[in-house]
Amino acid sequence: MPSRLRPTAPIAADAILVGDPGRALLLAQELLEEPKMSNHARGLWAYFGTTPAGAELTIQATGMGGPSAALVLGDLAELGVKRAVRVGTCVGTGASGSLGALLIVREAIAQGGSAASLGAEQGIAVAPDAELTGRLRSELGGEGELVSIMSVDAHPAEAAAVPGVAAIDMQTAPLLARGASLQIKLAALLIVGEAKGDAESLSKGSLEDVERRAGRAAAAVLSG
Repeated sequence: MPSRLRPTAPIAADAILVGDPGRALLLAQELLEEPKMSNHARGLWAYFGTTPAGAELTIQATGMGGPSAALVLGDLAELGVKRAVRVGTCVGTGASGSLGALLIVREAIAQGGSAASLGAEQGIAVAPDAELTGRLRSELGGEGELVSIMSVDAHPAEAAAVPGVAAIDMQTAPLLARGASLQIKLAALLIVGEAKGDAESLSKGSLEDVERRAGRAAAAVLSG
């Protein structure tokens, strides 16, 4: 039995990973027919169900930050997950990072100890699965921009912007590094919830609209 998750329903081989348990619930209601809660231990809500296309899918909250996400991914690997798409939020740092934009991760530069503990030393770029990333690009068309991001352990808004980096988050590099070691194919799709130098953030209603769009894209990619 995994150390953190206590599944009470099946776990699909394909999963959408989100940090926020509220987002897990939102996407379960949006994407799954008759979703069943498959985990509530430690507040890491998860749901299992079938998409309208007939594909089994798990939607799993991973908590806040890289260490939590990497531990959850390890448990999911024990439970049979083979492919996953991270749907998360980030802080935009440039023209690509306008509020509400969808960013497809081309590479995530590790800038935190959590990634280093998983073999991605600071400054090293970790790449997602090429096939899943390509499918995301096709599914989103011109709506999703392929970018380089940076993952940190502190709040992304507090990190210094780096040339060539479109956004900063807290989970993608550690997740990609952990996924590689577990042989889980993993891609990442991020929503710009805050923009560096902008006092405003995406409103709750606007964020939920983009979360649904991102979730539909991720589910379509995993169903293909």
